Amino acid sequence: MKKLEQELVIWPIIPLSNLCLIQHTKHVALNQTQFLGNQTENGDPSTPSQNQSFLAASLAGLIVLVLLISGIKRSTDNPISCQSRSDYPTTPIQLRAILYYATSTGVPQQSKEEIKVTFDVLQSLSTSKYLVFGLGNDSVMWASLNTRGTTLFLEEDPEWVQSILKEAPDIRAHTIKYPTKLSQADDLLSSYKSEPECLPPKSYLRGNVKCPLALANLPEEVYETEWDMIMIDAPKGWYADAPGRMGAIYSAAVMARNRKGSGVTHVFLHDIDRRVEKIYEEEFLCKKYFVKGVGRLWHFAIPPAANGSDGSRNSSFC
Repeated sequence: MKKLEQELVIWPIIPLSNLCLIQHTKHVALNQTQFLGNQTENGDPSTPSQNQSFLAASLAGLIVLVLLISGIKRSTDNPISCQSRSDYPTTPIQLRAILYYATSTGVPQQSKEEIKVTFDVLQSLSTSKYLVFGLGNDSVMWASLNTRGTTLFLEEDPEWVQSILKEAPDIRAHTIKYPTKLSQADDLLSSYKSEPECLPPKSYLRGNVKCPLALANLPEEVYETEWDMIMIDAPKGWYADAPGRMGAIYSAAVMARNRKGSGVTHVFLHDIDRRVEKIYEEEFLCKKYFVKGVGRLWHFAIPPAANGSDGSRNSSFC
């Protein structure tokens, strides 16, 4: 362990800001040492050598995560201060993230460049209420990067939810059901305008059983929160009987438009290369709100419809 620390501080390729982050890993390593020590005292069968190996692997995993994150942050002008990091103690979900990525063979569903789009917005907000459609190998990362805010995941597969929560119990996730099938996408798009409850300015979600695109039975927390960021990376949408993302895209647009607070809602749509995602984005997220696209991820900044500054209070979304 001592040798590993010595190697860290002489790496010539690591800039000062990264060394500050690595200094922070020593604090995390101490927490992990105490955690492992407590396990041994409580009768955990792991031997000291096993604990040391596990700690080394965890620290190595943290370093990889630190370098990835700092690589993403390198495009910003603000240097990372060693002093400022001490103001934010390590949280349980961050410790879980270290262990998760140090021992997991899974990789995030999005590329580093795609992740950076959302990461930059997350970093620009002092706190964020972040709603994610989908639960995956990147969920622990998002939760650990938003410890000063709220991150909630919505997933259709209950077995997958239990699998992720077993490894990362600090994550907040709900299992939900989608009322649609991908095979219905074209019919839903052509017929929704005939239902007034689907259209602005009347469009709403909670209990809206008249609108087949509305996710009407989500957990109350979803409806009661004004989300600053919404990621749409689920549900499944690559075979006919899959739910498709029609309802998630429509519902994200409704939540953004019905926002009562100031500011925009940042909506991120993944797999934009697929036909259904593309035509529903054009109908509900709108070209005029498009910010940027990287790889298969597009970012939209949607203002509340109440301000009416761009004519968005009429009966169409765009």
